Amino acid sequence: MAFQKQTAGRELLGDFAPKFAELNDDVLFGQVWSREAELSARDRSLITVACLISGGNFEQLKVHLNKAKENGVTKAEIAEAITHLAFYTGWPKAWSAFNLAKEIYAED
Repeated sequence: MAFQKQTAGRELLGDFAPKFAELNDDVLFGQVWSREAELSARDRSLITVACLISGGNFEQLKVHLNKAKENGVTKAEIAEAITHLAFYTGWPKAWSAFNLAKEIYAED
């Protein structure tokens, strides 16, 4: 998959927190996510989704579930990942994650 330049940091926080926006867009998404020779975008998406569910970061989870879908994570795979995570992160977090995943994967 071709890497897409991320600009959400600058668009959403650039005026308020320009350094954070720069680090988000240029370092996290520009340098780390683009290292597909070391770890595919699909695998990075699964790892990121797992971390966000574990931390209960559901606002960011919605964005990353969409990105996971774009990166080739299937409905069956995301359901299996969330089911597996339920036993490690807690049942309520899994329910919350499933509610978001159902919205995003509704058409599949």
